[in-house]
Amino acid sequence: MKLIRFGERGQEKPGLIGADGKLRDASSLVSDYSPETIAQDLAGKLAGVDVSTLPEVPEGVRLGSPVSRVGHFIAIGLNYADHAAETGSPIPSEPIVFSKAPSCLSGPNDDVLLPKGSEKLDWEVELAVVIGKRADNVSEADALSHVLGYALCNDVSERAWQAERGGQWIKGKSAPTFGPLGPWIATPDEIADPQNLDMFLDVNGERCQTGNTRTMIFSVAHIISYLSSFMVLEPGDVITTGTPPGVGLGMKPQKFLKAGDEMRLGIASLGEQRQKVVAR
Repeated sequence: MKLIRFGERGQEKPGLIGADGKLRDASSLVSDYSPETIAQDLAGKLAGVDVSTLPEVPEGVRLGSPVSRVGHFIAIGLNYADHAAETGSPIPSEPIVFSKAPSCLSGPNDDVLLPKGSEKLDWEVELAVVIGKRADNVSEADALSHVLGYALCNDVSERAWQAERGGQWIKGKSAPTFGPLGPWIATPDEIADPQNLDMFLDVNGERCQTGNTRTMIFSVAHIISYLSSFMVLEPGDVITTGTPPGVGLGMKPQKFLKAGDEMRLGIASLGEQRQKVVAR
């Protein structure tokens, strides 16, 4: 099934998308899609629900992030060999791990705010994974059983802050609206193979990124197992797994976002996002 949250920012309700493609209000079944409700066997509670019996959501309603908040927003860098090459970086021998501040989470079609002092705002279409069950030192063979579902993510990045201001990448990855997620979380029954999903990103109608998750260096299962050897992954945690080539940083000459630019991005079976860049 597909899990959504809808409504004005801060007032979102949980919902589901039925087989007919209509958005349905699931607030009679669960209070929200939060770390707490996910930990209480959310997937089990929703299993077998006749989605068609739930109230329809009004057309045109805003979609929020499909999780209300995250305890940890983890990201994997340089996870596509051709993306590493375009940035002039060596192919990593182990996953490159960094964090995005949980406060950067935003809806799939919300404006992306251009921060004050930003010089090199960039885009990254990515497959995100939402953890559904506590993962502590799990094997690669068992890793996917800990997944609630998959979602589309735009790992918005300020490259000057990321690479030219010292310290860790988190500084360039965490400003408000730098983590658009959704439009939905697709549960594993919706995704036959997370390692074979087409993906794209356009800027102002021009195709910049085209890829497929089969070219990831480290698979979703490997990433979950690897991370769980260093930290406990909790229900509701989000892992965004890297981007294919075509980012602004890798272009010659380099190209970065400015106020008024528009992005459209998508992943097969995970929907599309549309964002406008607005000066903060």
